[in-house]
Amino acid sequence: MRPEILNPLFAALTDLKGVGPQLAKPLTRLGLERVIDVLFHLPTGLVQRYPVDRLDAAQVGQQIIVTLTAQDYRPGRSPRAPFGVEAFDGAGDHVRLVYFGRTAGLAKKLFPLGEPRQVSGRLDAYGDMRQIVHPDHVGEPGDAAIATSEAVYPLTEGLTNARLNQLVEIALERRPELAEWIDGPLLALREWPGWQEALARAHASPHDAAAHDRLAYDEIFASQVALMLIREGLRKRKGRGIAGDGRLTGALKLPFGLTGAQERVGREIAGDMAQDVPMLRMLQGDVGSGKTLVALRAMLTAVEAGTQAALLAPTEILARQHFATLQGMLAGLPVNIAILTGRDKGRVRESTLMGLADGSIDILVGTHAIFQEAVNYRDLSLVVVDEQHRFGVAQRLMLTAKGQRPPHLLVMTATPIPRTLQLANHGEMDVSRIDEMPPGRTPVDTRVVSVDRLDEVIGGLERHLASGAQAYWVCPLVAESEASELAAAEERAALLRLRLGDDRVGLVHGRMKGPDKDEVMARFQAGWIGVLVATTVIEVGVDVPAASLMVVEHAENFGLAQLHQLRGRVGRGAAKSVCLLLRSQNLSETARERLALMRETNDGFLIAEKDLELRGGGELLGLKQSGDADYRVASAEQLVRLLPVAHDDARLFVERDGGMDGARGEAVRLCLYLFERDAAVPLLRSG
Repeated sequence: MRPEILNPLFAALTDLKGVGPQLAKPLTRLGLERVIDVLFHLPTGLVQRYPVDRLDAAQVGQQIIVTLTAQDYRPGRSPRAPFGVEAFDGAGDHVRLVYFGRTAGLAKKLFPLGEPRQVSGRLDAYGDMRQIVHPDHVGEPGDAAIATSEAVYPLTEGLTNARLNQLVEIALERRPELAEWIDGPLLALREWPGWQEALARAHASPHDAAAHDRLAYDEIFASQVALMLIREGLRKRKGRGIAGDGRLTGALKLPFGLTGAQERVGREIAGDMAQDVPMLRMLQGDVGSGKTLVALRAMLTAVEAGTQAALLAPTEILARQHFATLQGMLAGLPVNIAILTGRDKGRVRESTLMGLADGSIDILVGTHAIFQEAVNYRDLSLVVVDEQHRFGVAQRLMLTAKGQRPPHLLVMTATPIPRTLQLANHGEMDVSRIDEMPPGRTPVDTRVVSVDRLDEVIGGLERHLASGAQAYWVCPLVAESEASELAAAEERAALLRLRLGDDRVGLVHGRMKGPDKDEVMARFQAGWIGVLVATTVIEVGVDVPAASLMVVEHAENFGLAQLHQLRGRVGRGAAKSVCLLLRSQNLSETARERLALMRETNDGFLIAEKDLELRGGGELLGLKQSGDADYRVASAEQLVRLLPVAHDDARLFVERDGGMDGARGEAVRLCLYLFERDAAVPLLRSG
């Protein structure tokens, strides 16, 4: 239960005076629904205003404070045209105050003719005339509300900076005095302010490095403590050792041998499963490194021991792909494998549920549906989670509640995670890495091409299909809405159908119904469709060896790790594969670096590290590598710099200072609740 001292911070903004439904809408768009959200919505800039007695003393481009008197109104030729107010300072210097939109009434109310007003805004030149567009403050002469220095916040339509500053003031008044959770010597060494002071200073200036670092550290520290407490809690729960006899793993008929890396991580996993402490292990491997085979061998070990295993995938496409792949690998073995997704209903679903309950199903593959309340296992001993960066800490822990005893947990990712993010979001896990590719995998030839050469690319695609090969064409995420992404994909599919023929072009996107999506994918896998136009729903899991060309349109709109994943959809067969990254003409320096790196290397681990370097703080978790651990205060740079310190301090807290039962325990508990990492607290107690 949240400590009572924090309750004022978690009150809804609509409980505050002056925050009605109209203001709540833009606040909600910014994710500001509670007082705590406003406290952690830090400014990104600072406005300096210069008080002047007369306009001639000000420079164009400056934010000024000046007393003006309106002498005349200058309405536009239509209601939508800008409305002007002709005003003069005390020396008779002229400036036009300009308001856009239907704001004539507001302008007249703010500037009654002949009455002086204190005005602040940016002084600009329009030809030979001075103007101030939409003054940000208008008040009586001597109005103390116009500050010479004001923090500037990220805004949205319908919310002014002045209004947000007022909310920040209210939020700061509500911050309680809290016990210090940072280790004393560390606080002194870094010369950081206390939590209360840090918040006030961070809102006063985005350039106060000590205040910002203090708050970022608090957030990172809370995450590290939570992960360590979760790990400790799970380690204390009694699991059971699982050991196989090799009759199934030895009978797997594979067209190739295991790589040294696959054998090494296989031994690490088997060693964990043999212990009576539940395994918490992450399996990292680049695209095509053979993670699925390693996971299958672990699941067969569970079956050899007379227990069950489950494989969880984030999407239905990926779940069905895994099911088909595993069925093929298990052909001829006495292993019963089934699939369960949200689409399965009626008798099929009932039959699967009965098979799980009576133990006749050995391995279950599926989406989140496999952990619904109605799904009961006879004896679940191993859970494998694929593409684990799409599942948060709480979801990972939910999976462990389905066994008689906590099952072993193996999570896999084909998106290599930089060590910093690994520690930040998966610090409760041991890590195995497959750093060797199976023989025969040919590196994909990556080329960067201007989108101006679209006709040439389509011509090359025609020749590619004429040779009997297949291709993907991925459309850009042109905006954050599904609708715009869908429109882009449909538009491109329509153009390609005109050039190539209706029956040779398929289209899949996230808003299609499951059966429709499956039908298109099945036709593509069977070779009936030559080119698959898609949004990023094909980013992971799709395996069509005959597809040897990947076209990614407006590639600069994608992150490095995402581009690497998309490129990994080709290069799965014997034919040489090519990835064409279509770029726009106007690229930022960062976009150029990204695309150059993609051209130069196929090493996913190198790409992941570089991706973290190139991404700004706002994009830090843009690939959903965060799970539940979203960072609102800490930037990418701060995470890289402060995480090792927070990790060590969190370890000291758990191991040296007695954890939650020690002297720092109550203060750290406040920190966990403050940054909403409190999932660790009840889990510890219930464990």
